[in-house]
Amino acid sequence: MTFKEKVNTLLTEGLLEKPSIFLIDLVITDAFKVIVTLDGDNGVALQDCIDVSKFIDNNLDREEQDYSLEVASVGVGSPLKLVRQYKKNIGRTLIVKTSTEIIEAELVDANDDFVILSWKAREPKKIGKGKETVQKELKLPYVDIKEAIVTVTF
Repeated sequence: MTFKEKVNTLLTEGLLEKPSIFLIDLVITDAFKVIVTLDGDNGVALQDCIDVSKFIDNNLDREEQDYSLEVASVGVGSPLKLVRQYKKNIGRTLIVKTSTEIIEAELVDANDDFVILSWKAREPKKIGKGKETVQKELKLPYVDIKEAIVTVTF
């Protein structure tokens, strides 16, 4: 079993104890720096990162392979990568980039195939001069999303 396979197996086992926490990314550099990025249905606590780090560290032998280990939660401005992340962010505002446009909208719904976005836009009136505010809604398949980031409001 290669080092990467061993780390991946340990990570999978460690996360079984925390069903609300899930893996976003696992990177192992050529210098054997292991970078684990986690997210959770209810967020990720510092203790979750510590527990996963200890589980991996306690089951690897530094005599076999010298490595460094970094376990962290996904950052605030990080793009959404998994369907599970979209589902947990229903009701929040996203900035979504497609191949043709950038939309800032509320994530109304998310399933395994697409998201539904809702926002208000200013468009020319159908009759007369000027603009009016209209409610827009878009059913957007995941394959059409280039990047989606949750906006932070204070």
